[in-house]
Amino acid sequence: MFADRAKIIIKSGRGGDGHVSFRREKYVPDGGPDGGDGGKGGDVIFVVDEGLNTLTDYRHRRKFAAEPGQEGGKKNCHGKNGEDLILKVPEGTVIKDADSGKIIADMSGENRRMVVLRGGRGGLGNQHFATSTMQAPKYAQPGQEAIEIEVLLELKVIADVGLVGFPNVGKSTFLSRVTNAQPKIANYHFTTLQPNLGVVDMEDGNGFVIADIPGLIEGASDGIGLGHEFLRHIERTKVIVHIVDAAGTEGRDPIADIHAINKELSAYNPELLKKPQVIAANKIDAIYGDENEIIDSLRNEFERDGIRVYPISAVSGKGVRELLFHVRELLSKCPKEAIVYEPEFDPALGFFKDEPYTITRAEDGAFVVEGPKIEKMLGYTNMDSEKGFLFFQKFMREQGILKELEEMGIEDGDTVRMYYNEFDYYK
Repeated sequence: MFADRAKIIIKSGRGGDGHVSFRREKYVPDGGPDGGDGGKGGDVIFVVDEGLNTLTDYRHRRKFAAEPGQEGGKKNCHGKNGEDLILKVPEGTVIKDADSGKIIADMSGENRRMVVLRGGRGGLGNQHFATSTMQAPKYAQPGQEAIEIEVLLELKVIADVGLVGFPNVGKSTFLSRVTNAQPKIANYHFTTLQPNLGVVDMEDGNGFVIADIPGLIEGASDGIGLGHEFLRHIERTKVIVHIVDAAGTEGRDPIADIHAINKELSAYNPELLKKPQVIAANKIDAIYGDENEIIDSLRNEFERDGIRVYPISAVSGKGVRELLFHVRELLSKCPKEAIVYEPEFDPALGFFKDEPYTITRAEDGAFVVEGPKIEKMLGYTNMDSEKGFLFFQKFMREQGILKELEEMGIEDGDTVRMYYNEFDYYK
């Protein structure tokens, strides 16, 4: 079975605890605190591996965890940071939150390496808590907790052109004729079990990637047969080519087949019917002449809607060249950029959303925002980077904290204080 779906549990590394210790040296009877900070927990990072084309590695193992950070040590020794967990996936893998189904990351286009879960921040050692009134603190900060979520991995094949059609109409034969792909070909009355991809090399060098999308039968959008397993692969294609049996060797009605497949595509995602389509009337090597009543009826039914019909023989190659040039013409009118799905969900936002927080006014007029929600988010976010700061702003907005500050009368230029961070507020 082609492995294009997997559900796994991923966990970032917990931050190491800060250490409580005091200097103990000869002739220094009352040494100060010297507890070191804990190490940062490891991140969970997804990386595109060009050598992979399935998610098989994740079908027999369910749990993956990054290494926790080590506890701080004596003499200001910093705990070792936890090792990051690198998970390799094929290009086109979409990572979703298993509970909500929302997209966390799409490993396509320029997204070759994505940090999906950040490790917990290491806790501060007791040396950081010394004050003029408490010179020997016996307290150190614990490391930040790890984040654990269940994610759904879905591989959506990336191809410019998708071949669709009922079993045994010649899709695999066509693919082997026009590309370097070598699919298994036989007179099967059941569908191919995995998408086959190949590159079409045109004479002028402007080729394209084409994929045989299997599993499309009536009821596919309801999960019948292998429908749901493969309908997702059509979402990234730019042009859809219907392969039908123009010789009637299977006793099927090509017009009814095309309508049935388009119905399944629409039921799965109505946007799919907006893609350009073309019809390849295959197996003309099995009819007398190059035309028959089946081809005539296909033209009468679909060409009025702008869908061209090309009689071809995938076996002899007749008519294939003309079809490919038309497909390339359709592709030239499509957007050039790859279809990449935008993130809809951030695991950190979901993990910290139920934690409490408070907003108070300090004596100097600053707005003080504190609580587990804020402390954990600050530990999870790299505030020194522009991307991290924008992420934290999004968190403040989505959690309603900015709205609450506005209701409390905050104005441009006012100070917002969050533990060790101070910001000037500007709307």
